[in-house]
Amino acid sequence: MPVTPLLSATPQLTDSLTLWLLIGATVLLVSVAAVRLANRSGLPTLLIYLAIGLALGESGAGIKFDNSAIAQVLGYSALVLILAEGGLTTSWPSIKQSVAPAAVLSTLGVVVSVAVVAVAAHTLLDDLSWTVALLLGAIVSSTDAAAVFSVLRVVPLPRRLSGVLEAESGFNDAPVVLLVVALAERSSPHGSNHSWWFVGVEAVAELVGGALIGVALGFLLGRVLRWSAAGSSGLFSIAVVGVTVLAYAVADFAHTSGFIAVYVCALVLGNQHLPHRSAVRGFGQALGWLAQIGLFVMLGLLASPERLGDQIVPAIVVGLVLLLVARPLSVVASMAWFKVPWREQAFLSWAGLRGAVPVVLATVPLTLDTPDTDWLFDLVFVLVIIFTIVQAPTLPWITKKLGITEPAHAVDLDIEATPLEELGAEVVQVTVGEESRLHGVEIFELRLPPGANVTLVVREGEGFVPTSSTVLRRGDALLVVATEPVRRQTIRRIRDISREGRLAGWRTTSEDSPGD
Repeated sequence: MPVTPLLSATPQLTDSLTLWLLIGATVLLVSVAAVRLANRSGLPTLLIYLAIGLALGESGAGIKFDNSAIAQVLGYSALVLILAEGGLTTSWPSIKQSVAPAAVLSTLGVVVSVAVVAVAAHTLLDDLSWTVALLLGAIVSSTDAAAVFSVLRVVPLPRRLSGVLEAESGFNDAPVVLLVVALAERSSPHGSNHSWWFVGVEAVAELVGGALIGVALGFLLGRVLRWSAAGSSGLFSIAVVGVTVLAYAVADFAHTSGFIAVYVCALVLGNQHLPHRSAVRGFGQALGWLAQIGLFVMLGLLASPERLGDQIVPAIVVGLVLLLVARPLSVVASMAWFKVPWREQAFLSWAGLRGAVPVVLATVPLTLDTPDTDWLFDLVFVLVIIFTIVQAPTLPWITKKLGITEPAHAVDLDIEATPLEELGAEVVQVTVGEESRLHGVEIFELRLPPGANVTLVVREGEGFVPTSSTVLRRGDALLVVATEPVRRQTIRRIRDISREGRLAGWRTTSEDSPGD
């Protein structure tokens, strides 16, 4: 009996699988190891991952990948997981007072940025039509959550400021994607030619519809998951992420924004106090990292180093307009409604890092056959690399110069421990900054609420269990265990003393925020 071609090809398929697994595992391990290098240098990991992709590409190891349609599909899939991770790991109390400013910055701010970049591109770049100039402005107007927070994790910002950046990075992908697709379709030979008012109304309807679908599925399926919680934290984590992906699919089928749906759904799920919360957050973060690595490496493969050199000067021109004019104007136009201090507006202007989202969106005109846009991907790729190198390392210095650092930085920690979950307890890490008035305060003077206690102090690399008379010093790292009902009160109490000293509480402070 003759052997079928499929069976005869099995050894070759197995060999190919082994080779790709070897390459994939090596890239993954190198990418994970690169995180430490990125943290020390202050640069986002995206630059290292893009470099890995370029090294593996046609000008390096010789792997050829030039299918923009596949790149767009994989890019969208990765963005779904990245947005899901962002929503699952975002604390609603920490951003709720920043939602309105972030929403305005993600809509009105985007419109201002697109208009400014389009005018500059049409004026400064030769023979660039208004439609393509607007398309370029839309592509580069979205900030990137992965790029922003890989840097800001180590910058102790006030909650209201980090909340604006966090919410903006989750919100602005959806309107920018809608705008880019509308502009690309309008310019393509077979695209629709609706009037601008119709496109605007349609975009608002899609955003509102997607948000409503995300909220509905998050609340309803969150209750179902809580009622039918599996004993395995791993299975439960898969189910939670599955709900967020379902939100994207349902919203997209309903012709609404899937990206806003997945983020809002994940945000609702992440703040419902579901079982196995630490495992869910850990699983979401793992998927988010895997999506980031795969996305950036793929985009590096798609780029051609031979073509990038021609776009350096145009990328610098567009990037300078974006950084020094468009982004500041969009921040001023958006934040003026909320009386945000000028120092915080200055930081928001500089902290608008670009990352994978603009590069992925640059593939949209290619897949829709939009004329005269073959160069857009190369320009956006170069712009992201150059201005990430310029902006990212300077963010800690900018925060200090503007005087907007938080003197005592408190963050929630995910501790994978069933007893803590059963007791309703949480662990908070507090870092005593250089200007914090916690310096010199004894533990008993913190006057933490019942149910909270400082359990460990790490000083100059040495850890010890403090007593009530232990004196805190600059640079100390504290672990505070608190029950869920008093966690926010505990954090607020520590911040009050950090700002005002041991006598804090004898008078109310104007800077207190119920969202802390």
